Amino acid sequence: MQDTALKSINPFSSELIRVYKEFSPAETAAVLDSVCSAQKDWSHCSPAVRANNLQSLGGILFRRERDLALLMAGEMGKPVSQGIAELRKCGSCCDYYAQHAENLLSPEIVKTEAHRSFIYFRPLGVVLAIMPWNFPFWQVFRCAIPSLMAGNGVVLKHASNVSGCALALEKLFRESGFPENIFRTVLLPSSRVGELLQHSAIRAVSVTGSTHAGKEIAAAAGKLLKKTVLELGGSDPYLVLEDADLKDAAETCAASRMINAGQSCISAKRFIVVEPVYAEFEELFTGIMQKQRYGDPQQEGNHFGPLARADLRDSLHQQVQRSVDQGARLLLGGKIPSGPGAFYPATVLTRVTPTMTAATEELFGPVAALICARDEKDAVQIANGTSFGLGAAVFTRDLERGERIAREEIEAGCCFVNDYVRSDPRLPFGGVRESGYGRELSSFGLREFTNIKTVQVR
Repeated sequence: MQDTALKSINPFSSELIRVYKEFSPAETAAVLDSVCSAQKDWSHCSPAVRANNLQSLGGILFRRERDLALLMAGEMGKPVSQGIAELRKCGSCCDYYAQHAENLLSPEIVKTEAHRSFIYFRPLGVVLAIMPWNFPFWQVFRCAIPSLMAGNGVVLKHASNVSGCALALEKLFRESGFPENIFRTVLLPSSRVGELLQHSAIRAVSVTGSTHAGKEIAAAAGKLLKKTVLELGGSDPYLVLEDADLKDAAETCAASRMINAGQSCISAKRFIVVEPVYAEFEELFTGIMQKQRYGDPQQEGNHFGPLARADLRDSLHQQVQRSVDQGARLLLGGKIPSGPGAFYPATVLTRVTPTMTAATEELFGPVAALICARDEKDAVQIANGTSFGLGAAVFTRDLERGERIAREEIEAGCCFVNDYVRSDPRLPFGGVRESGYGRELSSFGLREFTNIKTVQVR
């Protein structure tokens, strides 16, 4: 087999950071076998032992947060301050499961005619984690921590442009006291995912990525009867109603749109504003977006860095151009800056209609699509008029009204009122429709990759 390589390229300077050698089939199989072997012993470890490892991991993250944030900044362009925030969120996930996993996995007694009936949660085996580059640590922790605490092993196939982060993750788990082979990284291109799925050690797959990739992996795993959890794309609608606090809504909407330079599945994408307050919201929102400054992700004071790759920036620009050609009006941004770096400015499109590219496709970057709705009913209809269903938000001073819309009318896995959508270890996270299925985090994520076993004693 001819040697191939994986490259990490700094999206700010376009400089080559490092070339990583792709694992051979033999090396890959050896890693999978080693995790399978380690998992057999790990499955019998007490929850207290696993919790101690998690607490140690959280401590290491805190001590090394700046170095790890610099690694993220170099490989995918995240500003250092945002990288530190991401790592601290990983630490909070460690704390949550260290404190609660034992209780959440305790057998549940069910009263039946038998002497004793209960539900027991046993690990499935080895979980394959196929993860994206946009949150190179948090996305992995969101899958790996519950999986490990449930007694599974984890094999990470990370995005090729963050191979340095992938190897750093493996080292972190090892240094924090986890068994040497219970969490391993394999360096492979996406074209070889099928090889991983075919291996007998892999019992389940967690995928965070595009809808297209999720469908392909789910289809391949389905043929092998291997369980999947999919967190895929999103075109999250944020509804701004006539009784909303418009200043707060504009600030919150802009903050959500600009998280990670807009490279987040759950950042706000479509801003659906009812006609009576549309003009005022547009002015407030555009003014805030205009203040967003891009630059070197390693320098303090910049709000966002470059997109992770130049090809992603170019694809985003094409989406903006198509939307303008379809009749959208460009209020801000929309031009590729001159000079080095995969930068794209904060961009606002207005007069967007539900059939335009900006509304029907996911805009994975700092581009906002403003849509005018006649009233609440029309806003809800526009919000649900998408193939996606990951997150959504509603802005209104009437909390009962907002809760009703969030609870009963918006078709999404996560719906917030007067706030932007974000994941939290205490709450289940995931989507519906083409945004995927299954849940991560909370008790639901902890039990996703377990054999929910019925035991009855006569």
